Amino acid sequence: MSEHSVFPSDSDAYDISTVDLSDDRYEVQQSLVRNKYAVSDSAGDVVLRGKQKLFKLKEEFPFVTGDDEDAFSVKAGKVLDIAGNYAIVDAGTGEEVVVLDEDYSLFVENWTIRDPGSGEALATIKSKNKLLSGLRHLVSVANLIPNKYEIFDADGGHVGDIEGQFSMRDAYTVTIDDASDVPKEAVIAAACILDALENK
Repeated sequence: MSEHSVFPSDSDAYDISTVDLSDDRYEVQQSLVRNKYAVSDSAGDVVLRGKQKLFKLKEEFPFVTGDDEDAFSVKAGKVLDIAGNYAIVDAGTGEEVVVLDEDYSLFVENWTIRDPGSGEALATIKSKNKLLSGLRHLVSVANLIPNKYEIFDADGGHVGDIEGQFSMRDAYTVTIDDASDVPKEAVIAAACILDALENK
């Protein structure tokens, strides 16, 4: 496990060595077939691709760069995990960068991005619409309605949004404020994961 010193004003400690996500806006697009995702920057260039591995006892979401080089993996911490912890593991170093902790309930999806060593919260992602979140778990047709999320820093301040778009394929726009100190890689990975888990 990686040793990180937690500096709330410095997210560099949580950067992933294989990618440079310095933009403040990204588009996450799901493939028509199973849980495959492409992440594009504001210029339209694909910077990440992710795919949920099927038939695994532990859920795994490996990501590659736009050049098809290994970037990172998001791995479930428990066997057949539906809700719980997911670690982002840097493909370049083999170390855990952050942990995504899902606070699962019937009515809302809340995610906390944590330091893997101390467990300290670095950011949270919260659904903006509790009713829609509940319906998406109960009625499959509700998945046709795009969900929206708000991103907060460790102090509870708004730093960005994940906005679902009407589309034949699930699509999200992830926007993070320029001055934000939240780990962008973790937020973008979480956008893919929460979509995949909602549509189980």
